[in-house]
Amino acid sequence: MMNEQFWSPVKLSIEVASLSLLIVFVLGIGIARLTANRRFKGQSLMDTVLLLPLVLPPSVVGFLLIIIFGRQSPIGQGIEWVFQQPIMFTWWAAVIAATVVAFPLMYQSAKSGFETIDREIEDASRVDGANERQVFLLVTVPLASRAIVAGAILSFARALGEFGATLMFAGNIPGRTQTIPTAIYIAMDAGNMELAWLWVLTILVISFTMLLVLNVFKKQG
Repeated sequence: MMNEQFWSPVKLSIEVASLSLLIVFVLGIGIARLTANRRFKGQSLMDTVLLLPLVLPPSVVGFLLIIIFGRQSPIGQGIEWVFQQPIMFTWWAAVIAATVVAFPLMYQSAKSGFETIDREIEDASRVDGANERQVFLLVTVPLASRAIVAGAILSFARALGEFGATLMFAGNIPGRTQTIPTAIYIAMDAGNMELAWLWVLTILVISFTMLLVLNVFKKQG
């Protein structure tokens, strides 16, 4: 029983963080590619909105997610009509919360990586006959790989450690939405310090390992 009680939040946290990473990886790189080295009207406003979850309190992010995806909103009602259930207090709610707070790190890192690339290298590839897709995949992404990998690692760590928005939007349902951070909170509240320490050590080991890999990768680059 203890074994299952311990591993359930760990497994759920890794699943949620992994899917969130996949989403922010695609969206972050895609949007960063569209905005890097370009100037257009409203760019500063768009960047501010995209990076806002980085500085907002998690409770505010959770509140906004409830407003946007709750049962009283058109989006929430549409989701409930399609799937025959509300999205709040589900596994997908945990994924959405983790994705929102992790996205700014991926976007900012990828954009910074793209902006350091010498445009003449990309132009030379076009002269050699490469189309835009080939230039992006074979030239741009490899040249920005250090920044992209850094963003991916930091995004995964942020998604793994998300607490406030997840608790408000997805709840704390054991086996369904209870991640490591929410499990630690409940264990401490119940006075189960042994279990809380096990989860704390688990997330410390995972986070330390990811940051160590990031630092080694940067030095090798």
